[in-house]
Amino acid sequence: MPGKIVDIHVAVGDRVEVNQPVMVLEAMKMENEVVAEVAGTVASVAVAKGDMVNPGDELFSIAQ
Repeated sequence: MPGKIVDIHVAVGDRVEVNQPVMVLEAMKMENEVVAEVAGTVASVAVAKGDMVNPGDELFSIAQ
């Protein structure tokens, strides 16, 4: 869903586990946690706090 990135909990190089919150997306006046779908190391963060995003936009990537 389209929205705005209001917080980012990880940086490149951080280790994440499945279902770990990675960032917070505000959409339709609600804050939604975006979680890691796989365990691994954060390879990139493609957005910054305050960025507007749309469905299909890459927000981050994880290397396994």
